[in-house]
Formats: sequence, C-alpha cells, structure tokens
Amino acid sequence: MSAPLAPVYVYELPVRLWHAVNALAITVLAVSGYLIASPIPSPVGEASEHFLMGYIRFAHFAAGYVLVIGLLGRLYWAYAGNEHARQIFFPPLLQAHFWDGVLQEVRWYAFIAKAPRHYIGHNPLAILAMHFVLVWGSLFMIFTGFALYGEGEGQGSWQYALFSSWLLPLFGDSQTVHTWHHLVMWFIVCFVLIHIYVAVREDKLSGQSMLSTIVNGWRTFKDDKPVDDAH
Repeated sequence: MSAPLAPVYVYELPVRLWHAVNALAITVLAVSGYLIASPIPSPVGEASEHFLMGYIRFAHFAAGYVLVIGLLGRLYWAYAGNEHARQIFFPPLLQAHFWDGVLQEVRWYAFIAKAPRHYIGHNPLAILAMHFVLVWGSLFMIFTGFALYGEGEGQGSWQYALFSSWLLPLFGDSQTVHTWHHLVMWFIVCFVLIHIYVAVREDKLSGQSMLSTIVNGWRTFKDDKPVDDAH
C-alpha cells in the first residue's frame, strides 16, 4: 500500500481569521436579528432603567460593521492570497468538469456514490454553495441592512444616500426590505448548519482533513488517492 499524499498548505492565516470572525459575526447577527424581529417581553420596572433592546440593537449593528469590514478584507485577500483564497469568489461555472464534480459530491452526500473525490481546496459543491449563499447572501444582507439602518439615521446620512435612497423604492417599502432581510437570514442559518454537518462528516468519512485544516491551514490525506482540483 502506498503512503498517503503529503500535506498541503491550503488556507493562509487571513482566510482562517476571516472564517472565525465571520462565523462569530453571523452568530451575533442571527441571534440579535431574531430578537429584534421577535422582541422578548418587556422587563418589569421603569423604562428608563432598562436598555436591553438597545444593547441588542447595538450588538446587531456592531456585528454588521464587523461583517462588512471582514468581507472587504476577504475580498482583498482573494486578490493577494493563493489560488484557494479565490475559489469561493470565482467559481468556474462554464467548465463541464466543475459540474461533473458538483454532481459527484451530491451523489456522495446522498450516500449514492461509494467514495468521494479528494480536493486540495474546496470541492465543487462547496464552492457553488459558498459563492451563492455565503458571498451573495452576505452582500444582500449588508445592502438591505444598511438600507434599513439608513432609514433610521435619516436622509442626511451616508447610509441613506448610498443604500436607503434606492433600495427602499426598489423593494416598494421598508417592510418588504425587512421581510427579505429576515428571510435571507434563515437561508444563511440553514447554510451554516449544513456547512457544520458536512465539515464533520467529511472529516470522518472522506479520507482528508476538514476541521483541522481550517485551524492550522494544512490539508492532510489518509491515503494516496489522487486529487481532483483540475476545475
């Protein structure tokens, strides 16, 4: 039996830091956003002595800015980093081999295929999901979030000028923006849950590291099966 493939350095430090910060920001945004949409019962006592919803809103806004700054930094690193840093931003949608890999991963996740393919970076299905749900979903949440934020800040704010002034009329009214902002949040939450499940499953069954790779950056393999990153 041949020796396993040599470890490969995949995820550079900025990518790993962004992954951790982004995960924390999304968690805070999801929890605080849910509480903003479905507020908890009012605390007993004088209203002036309580600022609970104010703190929740502050946490939501602060995490939103962290999400924006993190995404801008991640976009820069897609340019400055290695080829794996660019995968989720530029999926090769016109390549037949890419879609063959997507179908193979679907069959593997559905327990139809007997074995997965090895990839140094993300597999094609992961690239597809991260691009359309995580990247575009985050951009949608940022734009609609700033549109709603600018409505509160007023017409003289930069948030209103850059986002509210055209997004609110585009959707019809702010309530519709609220509804879509809330709905897409649930899409992202579902994606995160599936992402965690798949990462743990692949770490155990695929023959290559997943969880440790996003911590230390190195992809390790348990066998000598060739990689299939030619997409």
